[in-house]
Amino acid sequence: MIIHIIDPMLRLSTSAAGIEFRIFCIGDKMSSVSSQSFDLPLHHDLYPAIDPAGVLAGSADGKVAFISGGSSGIGRATAVALARAGARAIFLTARSEGKLEETQAVISRVSPATGCAYMLCDVKDKDQVKAAIDECVTRFDGIDIAHANAGYLDKWSKIGDSDPESWWHCFEVNVQGTYHVARYAIPHLVASAQRHRHSAISGGHLILMSSVGAQLLTPGASDYQTTKHALNRLCEFIQVDHGSDGMKCFAIHPGGVPTDLALNMPREIHSVLVDKPELAAGFITWLCSGRADWASGRYLSAQWDVDKLLSTKDDILQNDLLVNRLRTAGGLSSVLPSLYG
Repeated sequence: MIIHIIDPMLRLSTSAAGIEFRIFCIGDKMSSVSSQSFDLPLHHDLYPAIDPAGVLAGSADGKVAFISGGSSGIGRATAVALARAGARAIFLTARSEGKLEETQAVISRVSPATGCAYMLCDVKDKDQVKAAIDECVTRFDGIDIAHANAGYLDKWSKIGDSDPESWWHCFEVNVQGTYHVARYAIPHLVASAQRHRHSAISGGHLILMSSVGAQLLTPGASDYQTTKHALNRLCEFIQVDHGSDGMKCFAIHPGGVPTDLALNMPREIHSVLVDKPELAAGFITWLCSGRADWASGRYLSAQWDVDKLLSTKDDILQNDLLVNRLRTAGGLSSVLPSLYG
């Protein structure tokens, strides 16, 4: 699939998440680096290596998961996946009580032994997020997994034509809202990591919902793609600040899932929204099993084959891949003196 970013100075094609994007240039400067993809086999639906009811069955035994934006789409699929993997309890938040009730009913049907509660919550409101986190801990005695899934995407428009309120609202939901979930969940995730440090099951996982858009420069998508780029960096900071306490943070691309949010993108892009929400849900369950704790603090795609991803571990760690960095011809050493000296 090729998505054309229309510009008279097209010079470069690069693949990202199985889609070929034609990136435009301005003068002699590219608007993006030559490749923002990772050369791994791609999946578009649940497969055996990340099946919560198969190889991952029992991987969430005894765990409590907190999920914002848990009423539908990827959030609902993740709740169901973690329940199938043995989660002791799931706590959901969103703004639609009817959809939250539907998700709760699905979880009860799929895994009657998994406790489930919910609370109406706007992630932009720090007091509401803190109250939801506190209620989860009161009901279920801790949080082992937090998935900051709530997000916002309006119709694309160029900056000069954009609605200032909608543009900033994207930051309030995607960045500030994610920060609120992280801020109030982290103490409990650290406690979970400490509880599990001598057990076979890893604890203390925080999943941020990023996007392949974080790595692209698409005309009209300045609000959404910038927020996702910021989340990748936030993930790195969370790991730097709290990795030594044992917690693990990941920023993930869930794939091209035709959610209500994603369908706000231009119609010509809808044809690439072919991934099932169960793909991201299974990948998140796999991450929370501890199998990729070594990759914490990084951007990962749910589409990537996890066995092949594991085979690249040494390369990723040795070359510090899948993180946001400023690349220069002289290397980072040529930049640091001007910043700090």
